[in-house]
Amino acid sequence: MKTKKEPWRKRTYQKVTLETKILVVDQILNGQISRSNASKKYEVPRTTISYWIRIYSTLAQQNMGMSKNDEIKKLKEKIEELEFVKDFQQDIIADMELITGVDMSKKSLPKTLAKEIERKKKDRIKENGSMVVLGLVNKPSTKDSKNNKNNK
Repeated sequence: MKTKKEPWRKRTYQKVTLETKILVVDQILNGQISRSNASKKYEVPRTTISYWIRIYSTLAQQNMGMSKNDEIKKLKEKIEELEFVKDFQQDIIADMELITGVDMSKKSLPKTLAKEIERKKKDRIKENGSMVVLGLVNKPSTKDSKNNKNNK
């Protein structure tokens, strides 16, 4: 006679070797397999796989010779570098919009970035007093300046 499966009983799992654990973590971190697929494939609960990832991903970092503090420092440096590049690009866009008079950022960038560029444009105008200081408006053409020299 078959016994009825009791739902309140814990399911038993076989022990998994360290090599298998590291293999599973490596596959998940490299995007080769999802946690749920790994759970089904290796017959291990997803929570256990999450635990392995937490434990063995730091082990992989240690094997690469990078501590968490070093990794954080490296990421902070990368963030600083990317912020500098973003600010530089926004300055260029703001200058081009002031020169051409076309609001490129409003048409092609997300609202938050467009607002930042608009703020940079306003700051530039405040710094320089007006567009005339930049030499962008009422700048005499070379032809006009020659005529003025000849008339004097």
